[in-house]
Amino acid sequence: MKAKIIAFMALAILSASCSSDFLDEEPKSSLTAAQAYGSLGKIEPVLLGAITNWRNMQKDRAGLYTSLGTDEAQQGALQVTGDANQAGLDLYNGFLSQENQAIGQLWNDRWPVIEVAAQTIRALGTNTEDDSAKRDLLLGEASFLRATLMFELTQYWGEIPINDKAKTVEYGLKRQPLTLVYASIVADLERAIQKLPVTQSNPAFPAKGVAQALLGKVYLYAPEASGYRDYAKGKQWFEEVIKSGKYSLLPNYADVFSPDHANSSESLYEWQYNNNWPDNNQIQWQTGSRVLANIDQYAYFGGYDLILPTQYCYKDKTDGGIWEPGDVRKDASIRYDFTYKGVTPTLPAGFGGDELDPHVKKYEDIRVQGKQSFWNSGKNKPYIRYSDVLLNYAECLNELGNTAEAEGYVNQVRTRAFGGTLPAAMKWSGLSQTQFRDQILDERMRELAFEGWRRMDLNRTGKLVELVKARNKWAKQNGTIATFHSLYPIPIGEIKLNDEIGPENQNPGY
Repeated sequence: MKAKIIAFMALAILSASCSSDFLDEEPKSSLTAAQAYGSLGKIEPVLLGAITNWRNMQKDRAGLYTSLGTDEAQQGALQVTGDANQAGLDLYNGFLSQENQAIGQLWNDRWPVIEVAAQTIRALGTNTEDDSAKRDLLLGEASFLRATLMFELTQYWGEIPINDKAKTVEYGLKRQPLTLVYASIVADLERAIQKLPVTQSNPAFPAKGVAQALLGKVYLYAPEASGYRDYAKGKQWFEEVIKSGKYSLLPNYADVFSPDHANSSESLYEWQYNNNWPDNNQIQWQTGSRVLANIDQYAYFGGYDLILPTQYCYKDKTDGGIWEPGDVRKDASIRYDFTYKGVTPTLPAGFGGDELDPHVKKYEDIRVQGKQSFWNSGKNKPYIRYSDVLLNYAECLNELGNTAEAEGYVNQVRTRAFGGTLPAAMKWSGLSQTQFRDQILDERMRELAFEGWRRMDLNRTGKLVELVKARNKWAKQNGTIATFHSLYPIPIGEIKLNDEIGPENQNPGY
């Protein structure tokens, strides 16, 4: 039954993405997989629709859920009191359960897109049209799309089903061992690397570099139990990106998040948005201050406090946080000043009390100021940046015993962070392997805050419970976060609809 629902939702993606001429051939309700994927010309818009749906997962509230409950970000006080399911993501209480609607949305949104990718891969395997270049391109794109979503799902849920149409009888719909899951992801990414071009004319489509970087991440982030944690292979694939010469750091860190520098030399891939529905992302609606929203709906840094930096993320080192004097990333990433049109606002009664605490700044979109609501925010959102590649590469080097070389790559990132000249006191040098491991987590927060990698970083280093309990206000207050929270619960809807996943297959602790 679950397979039929996913297939139906996948066809809905297809129908929404196809041209009216194509839809006129048959009523939507009668489309079959054979018709939908019957030619390269039909597959192309279907795949674009799937990529658009992947982008849409990064929008609005749902695009920020996995950043909550970390040592980097937490909900605003009014949000915690207003939605018990959502609050559970930070409180780690009984509402973080198989009935949690936010968790259910994250799970359910991804499988129809995987279904489209899987159907595309199967159809291209039997396609005999003359345009082999287009067939290879579509195969590379579909393989990347399935891999990136499978990687995300297994990072958050562990063992998951594998949607491979060539092995439907073998795999069915049951959760598969991590070894098989990661083998599938690696195979998809190796195929994507082989088929994807170095550059795409449409930045919405992935190119070779992001597939190489993601494969490097797979080897770095895979759990030891999967058998795929391999620092040498991770190093190899990050090195491919570095040696390609295609990517470089922008000189000014703030420019990375400026619409004037969208799809820059630093971007391996970013999700494409603009200021008009349905292509806006509504991220500012969730990250800005409610105080400013009450003053002016056209204030570009207004919002409703879904996600705020933790104190550890916004404070200086001298005050128990991460920031070092002179690091320009601090003011580019976090808003401390809420002065608007010359007036410093005050906190009204009846609010949560933290609406004028430091807020996320990276996604503020000045283009809407005075013209559109901040709901129309539409800056591109980074997926993988070159600085991320350099830091991951440095981690692999450190784990392989080359700590001094690793420090050099971190210092490339830090040089930009200090305005182009790295003070001697801020240069990484002479660290032990263990010291490097500890410090790289802070460096990744400084460089990549609110870009969606923190939960994975904490899990792969075994630090989730320790650091979240110490630094996340709500998790610390509740005191119930435990080791089993490193994975999300399988949603109750999946258990009810999927005959091959029962209560006995739930992640431990839930």
